[in-house]
Amino acid sequence: MEEKVSGLGQDKYMQGVVMIVLSAFCFACMNVMVRLAGDIPSIQKSFFRNLVAAGFAGGIIWRKHVPLQVKKEARLSLAARCVFGTIGILCNFYAVDHLLVADASILNKLSPFFAIIFSYFLLRERITFFQAVCVGTAFAGCLFVVKPGFQNTALIPAMIGVCGGVGAGIAYTMVRKLGSMGIKGPIIVFYFSLSSCLIVVPWIVFHFVSMSLRQLFFLLLAGVFAAGGQFAITVAYTYASARKISIYDYSQIIFATVLGYVMFGEVPDGYSFVGYTLIVAASLVMFLYNCRAKKAGNERSGENI
Repeated sequence: MEEKVSGLGQDKYMQGVVMIVLSAFCFACMNVMVRLAGDIPSIQKSFFRNLVAAGFAGGIIWRKHVPLQVKKEARLSLAARCVFGTIGILCNFYAVDHLLVADASILNKLSPFFAIIFSYFLLRERITFFQAVCVGTAFAGCLFVVKPGFQNTALIPAMIGVCGGVGAGIAYTMVRKLGSMGIKGPIIVFYFSLSSCLIVVPWIVFHFVSMSLRQLFFLLLAGVFAAGGQFAITVAYTYASARKISIYDYSQIIFATVLGYVMFGEVPDGYSFVGYTLIVAASLVMFLYNCRAKKAGNERSGENI
């Protein structure tokens, strides 16, 4: 019986890894679509992004007859996920509009680092020294990539991007907590997306900027990628804890850099490649460490039997 449980745990871990990498790709594509939408206020862009995601989530809830009611003990965590997630999106979109796509994505990908920190304080999830070193290495890699970009960009957009990472980190910690409480992914995505739309409605009413069909198309496409990324990352954090899989969220840096080069001709410099090497190495070492630890645990379980 113990071996079956261990095998099931390994399957959930691998599913979590796959889903979080998929979400990273979707969010990188979302940032590209946001940039292609052109000169539109970031708040307006976030409204359409969340409107599409709410539509997708609502459709799934309606088709599967998932009840909308959330148990009382989960409501505060859901509210925190909505508020901090909205802050993260608004800050990220502002950064995408004012920084290189890769730099904006990197700043937002500080969220796994903050997710692990907040998981310790809010969820009491233990962090091993080895895991802390790997996450720290990945974070150092981010700094290598961001540092050259700061030489030619304003400090305020960069700091807003960091705030987006903090907001996203807290939001994903709440996703993990909600998942452990049995709250379904579509419910989390629906309430988050809908509340994010409602929060910015007053601004939209008084400051709406007219758009071309081309701009609307890119914003709707951004919403599609955002929905895919949101569902994927929600599923990922319900499969495994932040300290085990959040390191793989850094793969968005690679996707963003490739897309930035293909779409906008943005070419990273030497410092950036050093950062990428550190991030990929940290991810690989973390993966091997977790696989080895799981294998050792299975062997000990076999001996106990």
